Amino acid sequence: MTAGVPPLVRRAAALVGLQGAVGVVAAVIFLIRSLAGADRHIVDGYGNAAWFGLFGVVLLLAAWALWTGRRWGRGIAIYAQMLLLPVSWYVGVGSHQWLYAAPLAVVSVAILVMLFSRSVIQWLTSPAERADGPKA
Repeated sequence: MTAGVPPLVRRAAALVGLQGAVGVVAAVIFLIRSLAGADRHIVDGYGNAAWFGLFGVVLLLAAWALWTGRRWGRGIAIYAQMLLLPVSWYVGVGSHQWLYAAPLAVVSVAILVMLFSRSVIQWLTSPAERADGPKA
């Protein structure tokens, strides 16, 4: 099932999975802080935990799909990167947190470059046996 998956798809899957894991870890941290009684006037820990948890799980799902050769994972991964690029801009320019913004932007651009590479596009358009459904 995964024999024909290009190496760039697997590399992108690994980076998307890393993003998803960071999201889930952030969700757990926000949840623990909220349960411990952190001040909610600045940050709503429960809301942030829900958002980071949902986003992280979706990214982990996309990473799994890409890793196993399911082409639908590419769309989710691309959409997520298109959401994360403006976030990195806001974190860098708006909040002056370049230490977080720069790596996020670099990873997001790298994933986009990988998922729009020639080998990945050829894989997507090939009529070979597909893992995500019957032949078209």
